[in-house]
Amino acid sequence: MPPRWFRRLVLTPAALVLIAAALATMPAWLLLAGALGPFGSGRLRALRVTWMVAVYLALEVVALILLFALWVASGFGWRLHGPRFQRAHYVLTGVFLRILYGQARWALGVKVAVVGTDPDVAAPGQPELVFCRHAGPGDSFLLIHALVNWFDREPRIVLKQTMQWDPVIDVMLNRLPNHFVTVAADSEERIASLATGLDDNDALVLFPEGGNFTPSRRERAIARLRELGLTAMAERAARMRHVLAPRPGGTLAALDAAPEAGVIWVAHTGLDRLLTVADVWRHLPLDLTITMRWWSVEPEDVPAGREERVDWLYEWWARIDAWIDRHNP
Repeated sequence: MPPRWFRRLVLTPAALVLIAAALATMPAWLLLAGALGPFGSGRLRALRVTWMVAVYLALEVVALILLFALWVASGFGWRLHGPRFQRAHYVLTGVFLRILYGQARWALGVKVAVVGTDPDVAAPGQPELVFCRHAGPGDSFLLIHALVNWFDREPRIVLKQTMQWDPVIDVMLNRLPNHFVTVAADSEERIASLATGLDDNDALVLFPEGGNFTPSRRERAIARLRELGLTAMAERAARMRHVLAPRPGGTLAALDAAPEAGVIWVAHTGLDRLLTVADVWRHLPLDLTITMRWWSVEPEDVPAGREERVDWLYEWWARIDAWIDRHNP
């Protein structure tokens, strides 16, 4: 990634100009997509996609303007990390995701059903470590939407550095306590730092698989375990059909740094078949229900030893895999 100063002074303004130009021509694109609708599948795929692109770009412009206003109001960044302005950024994140989710429901037919989960599983009251499977487009957006808008949590997220190419994600999440993974060697230390000092409405969000599930990634993860001589772990991973072998490093670092935190495990299914852009296009309108399940574990029930925790992680991942097998549409 280019350095932050270059992204702020060059890339973000350039992106704002390009997005504004795209929005200026968007009515013509929407009319064209609508006119072509009867000649396609009859499901208005082009119109649906164009509308979602228009919504996302409009949200980007509004969010960037508001983020600049918050920067000015904070004394040109002086009080940006104070509680008041941190809260304002979480509120803005929630509004952004709530609008995006609402439009996805309307235009793409995406729905969410939470099954077998206590209504207050992630309600504020104690810090939480949230470990979620990673599969399908937009599942990380959905998880953060749930934490911010359903449970009024302030998540700290571990995510890939390439997400910073999106100007709003870059500006917004770099102002909040998050970690963009750059060098794997220092990730565990950064995750531990991020998990330290969580308060009663904070939640550290981590995807232990390290990437989106695909069948080829699953095979590579199993092969990597065998190459490292971790035969038992490779055999356990091979028995799990719907998830990647979890990487214990970040999970253990978070557990060590936040012994007072509870643990929430999150499984979901419904996005599993949407592995490529072609898959998404073929299934439009998606008209699918994303089924989610949340489990909560109290701090005193978390195993103490390192080996016990690795075993515990694999046990939960096997449980998530079995749940997905039962609920996979």
